[in-house]
Amino acid sequence: MSTVARAPGRVNLIGDHTDYTGGLVLPMAIDRDTAIAFTPSSDVLLTSRNFDGEVRINLPVADAAGVRPAWGRYVAGVAAAMDERHMPTRGFTGTVSTTVPIGGGLSSSAALEVAAALAFGIDTDVATIAAVCRRAEHIATNVPCGIMDQLTSAAGVKDHALLIDCHTLDITPIRIPEGVSVWVVEVSSRTLDGSEYPARVAQCTAAEHEIGPLRSADLASVDTIKDPVIRARARHVVSENERVRQFAAALVSGDTREAGIIMLEGHRSLSHDFQTSTTTMDDAVDHISRIPGVHGVRMTGGGFGGCVVILADDDVRFAEGSTPVGCAPAMRVRAADGASIATPLS
Repeated sequence: MSTVARAPGRVNLIGDHTDYTGGLVLPMAIDRDTAIAFTPSSDVLLTSRNFDGEVRINLPVADAAGVRPAWGRYVAGVAAAMDERHMPTRGFTGTVSTTVPIGGGLSSSAALEVAAALAFGIDTDVATIAAVCRRAEHIATNVPCGIMDQLTSAAGVKDHALLIDCHTLDITPIRIPEGVSVWVVEVSSRTLDGSEYPARVAQCTAAEHEIGPLRSADLASVDTIKDPVIRARARHVVSENERVRQFAAALVSGDTREAGIIMLEGHRSLSHDFQTSTTTMDDAVDHISRIPGVHGVRMTGGGFGGCVVILADDDVRFAEGSTPVGCAPAMRVRAADGASIATPLS
C-alpha cells in the first residue's frame, strides 16, 4: 500500500518580491496540489504522470543540480538540504502527479519540494520544513527565492489567506470574505530559472546597503537612494509592505472594493518600479479589470510571465472570450489546507 504525500500550490494575493527582504506577504494555499505516491526504499526512484523521464537519486546526494530529468533537481535538492541539517532521510520509490499549472507562477516547484520533504520523512514544524525546502530550491536552481512559497504550501489554512511576516515567520490566517472568489488566469508560461529574478534580489540588497532593512524602511529614506533603478526597486518593496497591511485590513472588514483597488496599485508598482511585468501581463490586467464584478486583478508570483490573480464577486462567470486572446481560461481556486501525508485506506 502506497503512502501519499501531498502539498498545495499557492497564489499570492498581494506582497510580491517582499519575502526575500523579510517583508510581508498575503498568499493562500490553493486546491491544486502535487502528490507523491510512494513506498519506502533505500534510494529514490521516481516517475511522473506529467513529465517524461525517470529520476534516480542515490542517497546521500552528491550533485542535486545535476540530476536529470530537470524536475528531479527539486527532489534531490530537498534531500541535500535535509542532509545539510543532519536530518535523516529515507529513500522511496513512487510516482509524482500534479494539478498545479506548471510555469504559471503558482509555485509548482515549492509544492514538489514540500511533498518530497514529507516523503523523505521530515518531522518538524512548518517553518523548518519551509526553510529546508527554500534551501532546496537554492541548491537545485540557484534561484535566490524567499520563503513565501514553501511556507504557504506547508502551512495553508482552508478558507483563509495567510498574512506572513517573512522575518519572524509569524502567520496570521485571514478569512476570505463571503461573496467573493479568487480566480487565476495563466497569461504565459515562464520559469524563474534564467530570469532576471536574481538581479532583483541583488538590487534590493544594494538598497539595503544604503538605507538598512527594507522591511522597516520608509519612503522618505527610499528617496535618498541615489541610483534611480535601485531607488525604484526599494520604493516598490516598501510601498508593497504597506499595501499588504492595507489589503489584510480590507479583507477583515469585508471591504472588497478597497482590496481590489490595492491589488491594482500593487500591479502598477510591479510593472513600473520593479519591472517584473510584461506588456502582455499589463494588457491582461487592464482587460480583466473592466469586467463587471471584478474588484481587483494583478500579476502574481515572481513575474516575467505566469498568471494574474483576480478577486471577483461570486456570481461573476468568466465566459469564453472574457479573458484576453492567447490567455488560458480563468480557473477558480479556493483556499486550502497545507501539506499532509497519509496512507489511503484499503
